[in-house]
Amino acid sequence: MAKGIGMSKALAVGVGVLTVSSVCGLVMMAVMYKIQIDRFPPVSPPTPTKPPVIPTGLPPTLRLPDNLIPESYKVLIQPYLYAVIPNNYTNQSFAFTGHSTVRVKCMIVSKSIFLHAQDLNVTTVEVRKSDSNEKLSVSGYKIHQNETNFLEIQLKDAMSGNETYYDIFTKFEGELFDVLDGFYVSGYTEKVKAEEEEEEDEDQESLLQPTNARKVFPCFDEPALKAVFQITIIHRPDTVALSNGIGDPHQTEIDGEEWIVTTFEETPIMSTYSLAFTVSDFKSKTRHSGTIIHIHARGDAIYAGHADYALEVTEKVLIRYQDIFGLKYPLTKIDQIALPDISVEAMENWGFISYQESGLLYDKSTASTFDQERVATLIAHELAHQWFGNLVTMRWWNDLWLNEGFATYMSYIGVQADGWDLRDLIVLRETQTAFQVDSLNSSHPLRLQENDIQTFSEITELFDDITYSKGAAVLRMLATFMTEDAFMRGIKMYLAKFEYKNTVYKDLLKCLQETKEDLEGFMSTWIEQVGYPVITIITQTGETSQEHFLLNIISNNKNETWQNNRHKSAVTVSYEWLLANVNCAGFFRVNYDEENWNKLRMQLERYHHVIPIINRGQLIDDAFNIARAHRLNVTIALSLTKYLVNDTEYIPWESALKNLDHLILMFDRSEVYGPITKYLRNLITRLYDHFEEYTINGTVPEKHTDQYNQVNAISVACSNGLTKCITMAKSLFEDYKNGTNDIHPNLRKAIYCSAIASGDEYDWEFAWMEYQRATVAAEKDKLRYALSCTKEIWLLNRYLQYTIDSSKIRKMDMFSTINYIAKNVAGQPLAWDFVREHWSYITQEYGAGVVSLGSLLDAVTKRFSTELQREQEEKNQGLAARALEQVIERTEANIKWVKENKQIVKDWFTGEL
Repeated sequence: MAKGIGMSKALAVGVGVLTVSSVCGLVMMAVMYKIQIDRFPPVSPPTPTKPPVIPTGLPPTLRLPDNLIPESYKVLIQPYLYAVIPNNYTNQSFAFTGHSTVRVKCMIVSKSIFLHAQDLNVTTVEVRKSDSNEKLSVSGYKIHQNETNFLEIQLKDAMSGNETYYDIFTKFEGELFDVLDGFYVSGYTEKVKAEEEEEEDEDQESLLQPTNARKVFPCFDEPALKAVFQITIIHRPDTVALSNGIGDPHQTEIDGEEWIVTTFEETPIMSTYSLAFTVSDFKSKTRHSGTIIHIHARGDAIYAGHADYALEVTEKVLIRYQDIFGLKYPLTKIDQIALPDISVEAMENWGFISYQESGLLYDKSTASTFDQERVATLIAHELAHQWFGNLVTMRWWNDLWLNEGFATYMSYIGVQADGWDLRDLIVLRETQTAFQVDSLNSSHPLRLQENDIQTFSEITELFDDITYSKGAAVLRMLATFMTEDAFMRGIKMYLAKFEYKNTVYKDLLKCLQETKEDLEGFMSTWIEQVGYPVITIITQTGETSQEHFLLNIISNNKNETWQNNRHKSAVTVSYEWLLANVNCAGFFRVNYDEENWNKLRMQLERYHHVIPIINRGQLIDDAFNIARAHRLNVTIALSLTKYLVNDTEYIPWESALKNLDHLILMFDRSEVYGPITKYLRNLITRLYDHFEEYTINGTVPEKHTDQYNQVNAISVACSNGLTKCITMAKSLFEDYKNGTNDIHPNLRKAIYCSAIASGDEYDWEFAWMEYQRATVAAEKDKLRYALSCTKEIWLLNRYLQYTIDSSKIRKMDMFSTINYIAKNVAGQPLAWDFVREHWSYITQEYGAGVVSLGSLLDAVTKRFSTELQREQEEKNQGLAARALEQVIERTEANIKWVKENKQIVKDWFTGEL
């Protein structure tokens, strides 16, 4: 066994005490450590940081990336064009140069910059850090020549994120074309003495909506990328530069030449498309009324007083809008300019609105009351945009109706400030117009998805009847549903909450919902769904139903349901008949059982005044279109027109004539046309007689809608062979040819047309010479229309050729002139062939006029109702995509309807003779 260890007692006790002390110390240390850990938790050692991922390559869509947000621009433009061209001067330059600095906020680390530039030669690019002016090295830049229009700038040094500011400087040069978009040139001739001496003038304008600012200077050309702009224009002496703000011109010498440098005050924060500027030798007239109002135009028009009416209307409408919107117009001035060439009727640039001459200038001696009304309504539309579009802007083009639908609707309210009561006409002009397009499968909702709208053509196709007219009609329905007072309270809230910002349509509904519960549920279907419903009422049982209304039903079409059950449209009921949708407040059509239709017809024939005027028009329009959709016998619709021999009101007559005109388009080359003509001649005679005394005396009735119906009476009576009408028109036109034009301006368009239609080539040549000599745009427009009325094929062909010669027909008038010719049964096939033959030229030369391509296709194909014509349409796939799809669908519907109804229509008209 092993040997043992021994120790003394004292030593053992000492060792024990020491051991206990050590254990206690360890316990105490553990406790203290726990306390310290709780108070100061340990921190893990830092992990190595990865370098930030810097985006490279092109953006995944046509939209700009969100790494840079523009805040301000400083832009200098120098056009080299002379405004006045002496006869012996040839050194004219159609060029401009400039430079721009845009300050951006960088949100994420990046070596790539993307902005927009198109048709520019960018010669210099510099990028600097704003606070230190430190220059970043640029490795390269290029403009992508595709639908993106991206100016891509690649940097060697990365921009830091965290909202750091940078300045992007570019130098560029471009050409002044006459394509009516971007920065373009327009010429005109003006008399400078009492004798016949004339002087050629050139003016330069900018039209930047929707995506044309990029054609003038590199920029972030999307509506949500708002910024402030400070513009400087260097221009020739004896010219005036205008822009959104007030300009401060001073003279200077550059390279031995005298120039004017005009620097404009900084704009409010706004979208690029709201920017505008012109250089011209125009004169102006001014009015001070809180806001400084200027009207600019050719000198001879200003001196003749043609701008006076626009000044008056602008002041009244501006005051009216400030009152009902609850917000003062935010700029100190508003310039409005009448341009010899502009591809749209008007453009609402903030503080500087552009118009066609006939849309702004009013000559009391030659203009009709309809011309005067057009000036007032156009001004009211564009002034409404100063709030709806400029102050509060849609976030992206898919919500364009927030701009255009509101401006259209508000224009009917705005013109009341000048005494125009046009509220009822919104049904004719907007509701019924929108119904036509929205009854096609190829229509589109008011609001589309953002990703579905990216290219230039996709954007411009939205400037259509759905956006403008359906937008206005749906707002009218909404205001009726809410009451107008509640609607306007919500609108004030919307404008105040989102001023200088961008919105989507639900922002509007949330504000309106503050004054009306559950509004979003009611409105979303009308805004997000395509089309509209037809409500069918069976009066014997009280049963009602709704279906998506389509002219041409496709079997796989998705049926939509609209929130209309809570729509508080009044219903008028009598013991004998029922009438729904009083005053056509709701955006839907109404169909009844045949018995109720017949009772309504009998009421109209017995005493039509019981039924409101708007509904008399609505009944006719609904019946004809429901019949076109194969839901009603066409003879019921035709029978509703018989009562018109006793009605002189414009709205029902206009509704009937528009729908009867469709029958004429379908049958004016067939044996059905004879009975139609005789029926219309009999129907119109009493209306013609009602206004005949006014017509013979060269006067017009006092009531504005009666003035419209007087024109209807003349146009329909003369075109359908009423002898005394044709004799009257020819007699007045002969007096005109002999030097005395006593035709009232209201009646000139109709009488000129009737005389030329029944006249010879000498009448046409006289009208052409008068057109060339006329200096007032409104009078030129009347003559330009009348020239399309001739039945001579060779004259119509010659007239079509004139439309591609801008020395004969101004570029902005090309489309409407072809449309006029296509309306003529003799001119329609000529116009269709002409458009197809010159399509490439039209699309290349007419720039922003592409907005009108849809209306052009619509006009030249309205008569199409055969398989051969549909095949011709389908072979032309290079035409405007959405518009072509719509006209093909309409043609298919026409083919089917004509096959089913030709004999029925012929028999009905024959039976009424």
